[in-house]
Parts: sequence; C-alpha cells; structure tokens
Amino acid sequence: MTITTTTRMSEHNHTKQTDVEFIASIADFCAHEGARFTDSRREVAAIIARSEKPIGAYDILDQLGQIMDNPKPPTVYRAIDFLLENHFIHKIESLNAFIACGSDHRHSGSQFMICNTCGKVIETHLCSLPSALKTSAVKHGFTPQTWSVEVHGLCAECV
Repeated sequence: MTITTTTRMSEHNHTKQTDVEFIASIADFCAHEGARFTDSRREVAAIIARSEKPIGAYDILDQLGQIMDNPKPPTVYRAIDFLLENHFIHKIESLNAFIACGSDHRHSGSQFMICNTCGKVIETHLCSLPSALKTSAVKHGFTPQTWSVEVHGLCAECV
C-alpha cells in the first residue's frame, strides 16, 4: 500500500498533519479502543485524506476500485460510517462529500468555509455555541450536543 503524503493545516491548532500521521492516529485510536481498523477502512481514510477537496462516496468507490478488487458501495459506506462515528472525517452536507478532520477528532463543533469557485474547504473550530444560537436553543427547550456550520463564499485565492 502506498500513501501519498500531503499536508493539511487546521485553523484551530495551527499544526500540520500528513496523511500518514492521519492514518496512524486512526490506527492508534483503534488499538486503544479495541476497534477494527480493516483494510477497507484504512484505504477509505487514506483516499479521503489525500483528496484536496471534499470527496463523494462514489468517487471514493472509484478510487478504491483501483486498489481493491470490485469493491461494493456498502464497503465504502460502512467505512465512512466508522470514520464519521469516531470523528476522523466530516461530512460537508451541502456537497454530500467528506473531508478528513484537520484537528483533534474529539472536538465538539466544526465550521466549514467553502469556496464556491475552487471548492477549497477551510475547517475551523468555534468550540462553544455562539450566544445567539445558545439563547435560541434554551428558548425552544433544545439541548445541543454537536454542531457544524457551512459558510459558502470565496477563499483568499479566488477573491
């Protein structure tokens, strides 16, 4: 297995994480938690981590087909579910696509700034709910557990 190394930077922690480090962090988590880090989970994680832009499930399936013999959609979706459940990846709902988490995978809130021109996604973390949202939640008797926000616009290179 060959993993191409690219670098991601999280606005939150200002540290760089390579794809190899990303995969190693998942492997460490699985070893510590007693979870299975199957070949398909490993490969799907690597495909998502290597992607420069959010990647859809069927694009993941196409790339997985270059590595494994005749993978089926459930294989990809099970791997995605595992990675989402353990907060290693994020789903960009408006694009129906996935990105590797650029930060500690146990944070409670994620926000994404998505460039409408080039497709770049900037992950940032405001780890507490903004007061206006918190006030509205209390008013409606709602208890937030996790949250994310997607903001579409133009990145610095596309302005």
